Parts: sequence; C-alpha cells; structure tokens
Amino acid sequence: MSSDPEVSALAINVTIPEALRWTDTRRDEAFTLTTLNIRLLPDGRLAAKAYGRPVAGGRGAYVSFPVPDRPELASLIADAAGRAGSLWAAHRGLG
Repeated sequence: MSSDPEVSALAINVTIPEALRWTDTRRDEAFTLTTLNIRLLPDGRLAAKAYGRPVAGGRGAYVSFPVPDRPELASLIADAAGRAGSLWAAHRGLG
C-alpha cells in the first residue's frame, strides 16, 4: 500500500492577457473570455476551459467555453502550468 496522499485534482486559474482574449456566444449571449481554468489530468496531459463575462455587462451565467486551437493560447497554457509547478514545488508549508 502506498503512503503517498491521493491528490484528486490539480487546477489553476489564469488571467488571459488582453491581447489574447476572444469573444464567443452561448445561448444568444456574447461573452468576452478572460480566464482559463487549466487542469492536470491523471495521465499528465493538460485540459483547459475558458470563462468570461457577458459583453453586454452584468454577471451572466458561469459557463465554460472551449479554448481555440491557437499557438499563442497553447503557449500560455503550457507556460502557466510550468509556472504553477514551480510555485507548488517551492511552497513553504502552512501558515
């Protein structure tokens, strides 16, 4: 039996730089995507979804959008995952 703690999720939230943001539509409402939720899957691959705010203003629904297949977004995701790994590895314990 392994004594390693079972980690059920590794996820980070990353702000999308303004130059990389895009607009998508859900239920006839346009959203500007401003945040990525990046997850480390059990097999070591990354998965990402985008979240944002309605273009018309207000809070709107909390819905996810697929991340477009763009090299600059893939690079942002990989860089953010690497940065998060470095931050986790350098943790200084509780409190």
